[in-house]
Amino acid sequence: MNVIERNRQSRPDLKPAALAILCLGVIVAQVDTSVVNLAVQPIGLDLGASVTQLQWVVDAYNLVYAALLISGGLFADLYGRRLMFVIGSAVFAVASLGCAFAPTIAILIATRASTGFGSALLLPASLSLIRVIYRDEKVRARALGIWAGCNGMALAIGPSLGGVLIHDFGWRSVFFVVIPVGLLAAAGAQLFLPESTDRQGRSFDMRGQLLGIASLTVLTLAAIESSHLPLQWTALLVIAGAALLLLFIGVERRLGQRALVPISMFSGGQFRGAMAGTAAMTFGMYGTLFLFPLASLGLGRLTSIELGLSLLPMALSFIAISPFSGLIAERLGKKSTISAGLAMMGLGNLLLGLSFLADWFIAEEIGLLLTGVGMGMATGPLTAVAVSTVTADRAGTASALINVARMVGATVGVAVLGAIFAFLGEAETAFIVAMAVGGSVQMLGSFVAWRSL
Repeated sequence: MNVIERNRQSRPDLKPAALAILCLGVIVAQVDTSVVNLAVQPIGLDLGASVTQLQWVVDAYNLVYAALLISGGLFADLYGRRLMFVIGSAVFAVASLGCAFAPTIAILIATRASTGFGSALLLPASLSLIRVIYRDEKVRARALGIWAGCNGMALAIGPSLGGVLIHDFGWRSVFFVVIPVGLLAAAGAQLFLPESTDRQGRSFDMRGQLLGIASLTVLTLAAIESSHLPLQWTALLVIAGAALLLLFIGVERRLGQRALVPISMFSGGQFRGAMAGTAAMTFGMYGTLFLFPLASLGLGRLTSIELGLSLLPMALSFIAISPFSGLIAERLGKKSTISAGLAMMGLGNLLLGLSFLADWFIAEEIGLLLTGVGMGMATGPLTAVAVSTVTADRAGTASALINVARMVGATVGVAVLGAIFAFLGEAETAFIVAMAVGGSVQMLGSFVAWRSL
């Protein structure tokens, strides 16, 4: 055997077929998320849906995904990572088919919730499989880089693809397009991915999961429905949601390290700051991605293709900055980088709202650009802070909780900012007020990050 052959055999394999299948999972979920926001206005026109109902089209997915994300990772460890990846991909594909054929807004909301369930199984299993398949640290880092890059690529192509599909084939096409990809991921996983489990005496925290779902659902319901419910009913829902949340915290505290969400992890100020900063970041961002297409298409300012292209500055700037966020954090410090990123996102949202009122398209694009740059600066360091402030055996849980904070912020952002938009009624005024609230929350997140990190 010559030297070249020995080196080739000794070098760990990137396993391109397995990695391609794992990347398909993140692509299908991210493309679906980014294109559905462009479809909400055509969906509303076709199915006769109100703004409140359109909020549920987006938030049914966000809510189920956020509530089941940690359990999805646990199921992968307990019952098989490949199995959960296959089930998640299949559920996502079948639910997307249901979305595409939904005859009413109620059925569309229900099938969107089902896609959230598929994502909650699919994405944690995908990331967990990367850690299992690639034992060599350097190869695993390369695989994770490619996996994350596919996430960014999907974020970039999603709006443009969605704009073309909606313009040429209608809103139902954005759900049809992900079906073959999901089915291919499920079939390919059976051929190219190994099965693995890691029980380690762990068990499913049923009480914690049910209370977590109930509290988040009731609070989301209160926010979304507040635009047309009597004040006393909204207040009762908020009180009920808060009571369920307190009960959830009490149950989890008693379970200690066996809890779905170990409350002890929140004892550190830096971890709490990272969670708050992440939630504030996505509160404004997802609210923007929901309302900007809805308002722009509703007022006839942009076509669906133009709208998809107009979102590119945010997506491309995020992709361009994200790989260098670690270097920026090394130079400026994590606290400064995160605070600056969140503040930039807040300023971007405020600029977007003001320029939308004046119909200054270039200024709108600058606002979206600032939002993308800020998100690229803050996302990586926020996760790094959360993981670095806990013990090594809790690093995976900390990473999962940061993703939960991301999706909870998204869910509440769409709910609250959408409720403001629906309550005020007049599109231009409603949009600027919603963006002012979203930007202010991100500025508050910047302040909290500066004080606590």
